[in-house]
Formats: sequence, C-alpha cells, structure tokens
Amino acid sequence: MTINLPLQAPSAAGLIWQVTRNEQAKTPAERDAVLADPGFGNHFTDHMVDICWSEKGGWHRPRVSPYGPISLDPAAAVLHYAQEIFEGMKAYRHADGSIHTFRPFENAARMQRSARRMALPELPSEIFIESLKQLIAVDADWVPSAPETSLYLRPFMFAKEAFLGVRPAKKVAYYVIASPAGAYFPGGVEPVNIWLSTDYARAGKGGTGAAKTGGNYASSLLPQAEAYEQGCQQVAFLDDAGNLEELGGMNIVLVKRDGTLVTPESPSILEGITRDSILQLATDRGHAVERRAIALDEWRSGAESGEIVGAFACGTAAVVVPIGRLLGTDFEIVHAGAAASELALSLRQELTDIQYGRAEDRHGWLTRLDA
Repeated sequence: MTINLPLQAPSAAGLIWQVTRNEQAKTPAERDAVLADPGFGNHFTDHMVDICWSEKGGWHRPRVSPYGPISLDPAAAVLHYAQEIFEGMKAYRHADGSIHTFRPFENAARMQRSARRMALPELPSEIFIESLKQLIAVDADWVPSAPETSLYLRPFMFAKEAFLGVRPAKKVAYYVIASPAGAYFPGGVEPVNIWLSTDYARAGKGGTGAAKTGGNYASSLLPQAEAYEQGCQQVAFLDDAGNLEELGGMNIVLVKRDGTLVTPESPSILEGITRDSILQLATDRGHAVERRAIALDEWRSGAESGEIVGAFACGTAAVVVPIGRLLGTDFEIVHAGAAASELALSLRQELTDIQYGRAEDRHGWLTRLDA
C-alpha cells in the first residue's frame, strides 16, 4: 500500500513524502524476540528512508520504503572513488513511551561539514530531522524499552552516478536505516586497554579526518586488528607531530589531578557530539576544560608525575568508558586510580539520564521524534 503524506512542517524544499509499508514486516513476536537480545548492528527495522539528489533537480523523491538491498550500477561513483559519508545517533524511549533523539541538529550540521569536504550536496537540517521522524513514524515499535537500550540511527549518503571519472558525482542518494541496540556493556562498564599505533595514521594534514567518511574507518581496521593482537580493545593514533588525535572510533579525554579535562584539538579530528556534551556537563560542575594539542610525551610524563590521573574515551555507541592502560611498543601508561574512573562514569550516568529522560534536559538537547 502506498500513501502520500505531507511533511509535518513545511520544508525549505517543499518535499512530499511517499510511504510504502513493508508487507514482509516482522510480526510482533519476531520483533520482540530481536528486541530481547538485539546486540549492536545485527538486526534492522522494517523500513528505511531514501531521498534522491541530482545536480539539476536538487533534493527530491523522499520515500519511506521496505528495508532491503540497494540496487547500484557497477559504475556507481561510490564504488570507485569512495564519495560517501554517514552519521550515527540514537533514539531513546522514555518512561512515558515517547521517543527522543539527542542533539540531532548537531548531527545534521556535522553531516553538512562532511558533505562539504567530500564534495557531496549538503542536506538541509530540516530535511535531516524530518527523515528521522518519518522513519520513526512507521518503525516506532522497534525502539526498545529495556534499560540502556536504544534504536541506533544511521543516516548515510553516497555518490550513485554511474561514471568512471574523477569529479564530484551529479547524482547522490541519502538513506536512513535503523538497528535496535542493546546495552553496550551488559556486564558493566570496565576500563579498556588502548594500543598506540605508530606505524599507521588515521588522517593527515589537509585530509578527511574531520569528515565522518567510511575511508577513515577503513584505514583504522588494520591497526585495530594489531590492537587486538596486543590484548587491547581500541587503537589510538598520533598526528605527524606526535600529538594525540583520537581512537579508531572514539575521542580521548585526559583527567588532570586538579580536575581539569584536556582533549586533543586538531583539524583532522572528528568533532565528537558525545565528547562535546560530556565536556559541557563537566563545565557545569565547575571543571576546567582545555581543548588543545596534546603531545604523547605530555601524557606519559603527566602519568608518571601524577599530574594526569586518568583518561577516558567517548562516542555515540559506548558513551563513555575509562581507559585503564595505553600500551606502545616500548612503554605502558597505567591508570589504576579510582577518582578519574569515578568522574568518567558519573558523567556517563548524567548524560544517559538526560538521554533517557530521567534527568532535566537543561541544555535543550533532546528532540522528540514521535510527535
């Protein structure tokens, strides 16, 4: 069945949405079985969003369609020139049954910055937000209600024009898919070990490090495998000057003895929305926050002197996790003190309480998706 639905609010592009229900949608019993143990990124909802863009037509034909394979010409530009970006965010079910997401306008703005860097069209923020609402309108039952669970939302955009030539594509596709997510740490949040990669770089000066594009993550997979071999859960990267950048998929924050939080600042680091939110909550508590270049030697000497008492990583999936050890080929930094871990976990609790509606949203970070 196909139903034409107008936007709930006028769009700058004047788009009219077409909704096609999935006749093969999972039954309530099948869906409940998935939600009972969703894992992370293993299962997907019944529908997806699809919006087209062309050089001549702009953004057009917004649709909610049954989730399924995407048909691409073998010459599609994304397959040859990696012109692709994505975002990651979550939808949370509150105690009253309502569904909210966290700082989506920041995700929309970051996707626009990524698009600019990757020579893709910038999706207007109002269309980005509306795409999330349209998907939730048909797949709201997929948002789990168990503690610390959520619906992971993955907006992404890629060049679909069929041509073999090095230039920006003139036809682009934007999609949103969703995947129910269980508690990232079902056994509780434990400190992680980080492997410092010195043979590989995540990004370089003038590169795509600040864009959320698949190639950045592809380049981290080999050193991530190296980290696993060293008994570590994540890999950390340095820039060409020996300064800290970020992990394979998370930002880094150091904790000083006086409570100051220090995080790397670099044009080749992805601007983390979770990190910014955590640092805002820390500022609200009276902690000083420094965003600047951090040499690896500063972390090492600070840990030895006791000036740096701990560190944590943060990102959408895990939210916040303390760093127990940083390992390199010829050194090791161990953070065994409880104070820094307690601060990290306290900030994590405060942030998730806001996301799940258990605490006041005093910064106006939440956007309701089901209304």
